[in-house]
Amino acid sequence: MASTTLANSSESNVSNEQEGKFQNSEINYQSSLSSVWKIAKAYWQTDRAAPTPTKTIPLKQLTKENLLSEKHDALYRLGHSTLLLKLASDFILIDPVFSDRASPVQWAGPKRFHQPPISIAELPNVKAVIISHDHYDHLDKASILALADKVEQFVTPLKVGNYLRDWGIADDKITELDWWQSKQLSELTITATPAQHFSGRGLFDKDETLWASWVIEYKEIKLFYSGDGGYFSGFKEIGERYGPFNFTMIETGAYNSLWREIHMTPEESLQAHLDVKGEFMIPVHNGTFDLALHDWFEPFERIVTLAKQQGVSLLTPTFGEEVNLAQPIPTKAWWREVMSTETEELSNLITKVQ
Repeated sequence: MASTTLANSSESNVSNEQEGKFQNSEINYQSSLSSVWKIAKAYWQTDRAAPTPTKTIPLKQLTKENLLSEKHDALYRLGHSTLLLKLASDFILIDPVFSDRASPVQWAGPKRFHQPPISIAELPNVKAVIISHDHYDHLDKASILALADKVEQFVTPLKVGNYLRDWGIADDKITELDWWQSKQLSELTITATPAQHFSGRGLFDKDETLWASWVIEYKEIKLFYSGDGGYFSGFKEIGERYGPFNFTMIETGAYNSLWREIHMTPEESLQAHLDVKGEFMIPVHNGTFDLALHDWFEPFERIVTLAKQQGVSLLTPTFGEEVNLAQPIPTKAWWREVMSTETEELSNLITKVQ
């Protein structure tokens, strides 16, 4: 395994693994039969005006040439929680999912609303791929295999690397980190930080691998990626240890009161951004897959309204649109161009949030 460094050598096993199962620091998330029934009932009874877009989602197509030619540090949203960073001449991918479906099979499951703005074949070589946890909308086997020859190092939470080894990724290309551990790659430092979530890719492997949020540091730039998770006091600790951050990429989507412990509401997402001491917030985990019971555009509208109320600098780039990390410029509400019959629902939503 590639070498790692502990942020604090006294904090070994801080993720609290017990009897082969990882645990959250503040809750023990369990799904009972009654909760499963409540969720199934909600899916059956909820009538949504716009679960998926009815028009084509706008994309800014990317090419290897234009990525390599850019002279400044930049960030690109490629879809859902998939992000591409360019820091000097190095590229970093976060939670790369390029498959058509976030699912164990490609003939069923949540299907993409849009194609990625760049293909894996077109991507330049990648310094590091960061994986937040093992769920299918964050760890995509087909994407990992397609990326294998392009990537210098895969950085994952504890035991997630076992999936990659099973898929044929060389052991010396995999680094697994516990919470508060870091990996140094030249001038880039990647640190796993706590999150309040769970793991598992099947019926019988719950919590056998760790989940994490991530701190990414490069020279004067600090970025925070929340991964998936519910709101918890850990965000304040991350802010105290590593903040302030120039940019945060915070989960804002696939929420519901029935699973609020493990997925934040937009109000909590904004608070998480404030807790970690972020300057610019980029909401992620939205706009690509239908994974909850809200309308597809609702996370954008709610977070825009909340950010205005609290004076938070929010960026909502079109998929593939460049965010200049040195001089970010305002972005537009691109999702409103896609909406048609959802307009009345949008008006109702804004009124409800305000």
